[in-house]
Amino acid sequence: MRSRYPYRPAASDMSYSFGPGPWTPAIKALIIANIVAFLATWIAGDSFAVMRFLGLSLNGVLHGYLWQIVTYLFLHEGVWHLTFNMLALWMFGVDLERGWGSRYFLKYYFICGLGAGATMLLVSLIPSLSYLASIPTVGASGAIYGILLAYGLYFPHRPILMFMFFPVPARYAVMIMGGIALVSSFDGRGGTAHAAHLGGLVVGYLFLKGGRLHLMSEIQYRLTKWRVNRLKRRFDVLEGGRRANDVDRRVH
Repeated sequence: MRSRYPYRPAASDMSYSFGPGPWTPAIKALIIANIVAFLATWIAGDSFAVMRFLGLSLNGVLHGYLWQIVTYLFLHEGVWHLTFNMLALWMFGVDLERGWGSRYFLKYYFICGLGAGATMLLVSLIPSLSYLASIPTVGASGAIYGILLAYGLYFPHRPILMFMFFPVPARYAVMIMGGIALVSSFDGRGGTAHAAHLGGLVVGYLFLKGGRLHLMSEIQYRLTKWRVNRLKRRFDVLEGGRRANDVDRRVH
């Protein structure tokens, strides 16, 4: 039976490695922007006031703070919150950016982030969760859940260490995280954040389903081309060094 997604795992998809390699331009820009925003919040001293002004809340949006739907993506509650989000962005986003290109990757990232934020606002309208309307939501997690969704679709067989111990194919890892987000979204204590995660997943899938899933083989072609060019550059460097050594031996 033919797979719904036209992808076949390469040998590298079935092996483990720590990270996908160097930062790509969009990943680098996003990580730097998030770090700068975190440091600026820390330097400002009154982090609570910053979160209220730039973090996303229903009350803030209703009072005209429309920028919150974007600025909340660059704020984080602490070092570990920032670290884990940026680590996930790097590990799962680099291969996507190499295949899509920086412009499309950024477009997808922010669409997932906007979708996650909109989901949070809708959850705040539920009468039993109306108290959440005044609580700001911060962090890039909603957009990163969209990145994880795309990674699971494009690289379904690559193993991901769930909870740092259990190797699970990417497509199943995404299903597990989506299920956790769905169940947790009904928990009033943390429903807003988990609903945002679920929103990032759903919006990411709908966006890809509508405009990019049929080009899934393109990312494999571009990644293969990138890897071939990288190997070619390494070979040229090694070949240049060998020739230089040969010349030195002839001179001496």
